[in-house]
Parts: sequence; C-alpha cells; structure tokens
Amino acid sequence: MGIVIREYQTKDVTAAITIWNQVVEDGIAFPQEENLTEETGDAFFKEQTYTGIAVNTDNNEIVGLYILHPNNVGRCGHICNASYAVRREVRGEHIGEKLVLDCLAQAKVKGFRIMQFNAVVANNTHALHLYERIGFTRLGVIPQGFRMPDGHYEDIIPHYYML
Repeated sequence: MGIVIREYQTKDVTAAITIWNQVVEDGIAFPQEENLTEETGDAFFKEQTYTGIAVNTDNNEIVGLYILHPNNVGRCGHICNASYAVRREVRGEHIGEKLVLDCLAQAKVKGFRIMQFNAVVANNTHALHLYERIGFTRLGVIPQGFRMPDGHYEDIIPHYYML
C-alpha cells in the first residue's frame, strides 16, 4: 500500500471523523469520550495547527490522520502535541509510523522545537515501541492517569522529542 500524507480539507470530514471516532469508541488511547459529528469534526480539524491526512495511493482511500497543535502557550508555546488515528482495518501496516514522521516534519516547519506526548497509555505497547524507536524519551510514569472504558485506571507514560 502506497501512502501519501497531505493537509486536511473539508471534503475529508466524513472519513476523518469515522477514523477518529473509532479510536474514541475503543476508549484505550484518546482522552476524549464524545464522538465528532461532521460539523464539530470539520471545525476541530481546521482549528489545529495542522491536520495531516494519510491517503492510500492504490485506491485513494483515507486510512489515517493526525492533529498537531501547541501543548501550551506563551513561554512554553514552542512545545507541541499531537494525536494519531489509523482506520481499524489497516492497523499494523506501519501507517502510524508514517503519520508520526510526517507530523514531526510539520512541527518543525510550523516553528515548534519540542514534541511532547502527555498521555501515552502504558498498555499501548505498539505506540510506546514506535515512539522510542523514533527517538522519543520517556519522562516517567503517571500512575493511574487514564480511565479505561470498564472504569479501571492504567498508567500513562509521557514522552518528548527534540525537533
């Protein structure tokens, strides 16, 4: 599968919210609990510093996306944050890695100096291995920082990457 990553456009909203909402509904990676609608989703993706859309060049289908935005303001405004989502049917095809690498390049272009992930859930081993293979550094562990769908709490492991 060939992948190209381009900037979000309103015409992408249906596919983008479908993929985003899959991750929200899984309840094991994103802190959000509410699904996006076409209206709220389009506004959400447009308000980010950058929203990248992963397109399968073999069939022109959208297979993933990321959002990039500041992690803080003012004196910490050079630190950014991102979230990644891959369509369920194509997870495990290394699309997430392509999204992360493109996101890091866009973050640098947008003037950010550090990427910080606040809440990588400890049992999200695929993401943890990917981030550390790329060169992210663990900041520690926040015990019981993420509430799972069944009500129990998992640790979160914040990471950072110098751009």
